[in-house]
Amino acid sequence: MSVETQNVEILRRAYEEWAATKAANVDCWTSILAEDARLSSLAEGAQAAPFTEPRSGRSEILEYFEGLTRDWEMVFYRIDEYVAQGERVVAIGSTSWRNKQTGKIVVTPKIDLWRMKGGKAVHFSEFYDTARLYAAAQP
Repeated sequence: MSVETQNVEILRRAYEEWAATKAANVDCWTSILAEDARLSSLAEGAQAAPFTEPRSGRSEILEYFEGLTRDWEMVFYRIDEYVAQGERVVAIGSTSWRNKQTGKIVVTPKIDLWRMKGGKAVHFSEFYDTARLYAAAQP
């Protein structure tokens, strides 16, 4: 099995668990993160989503998930396609979340960029429609 196939399979399983538990279990992510992994998000810690600030290390990345699930409730998370080359994997799909304070729902395309080493995620960047996120967070 190629390294690309292995990396896609690791991520496919994690995404399936994430979606099936509606974000109730972050073990699917913590189990694949390298200790020194990094995370970046398109919103970069903006007021509507302060949990999205850049993170370094597994413990800081856990804070991202804590903030996400504290403020938002998953409606769905779907990955339609994986593209892999070497240690990089791109996950292409869409997701929907309900803001717990406003009750508003955001639906957005979602693209996640991963860099893997030795079966562990060392970098994760996420891209989505920040305007829709901001609108759903506004009263």
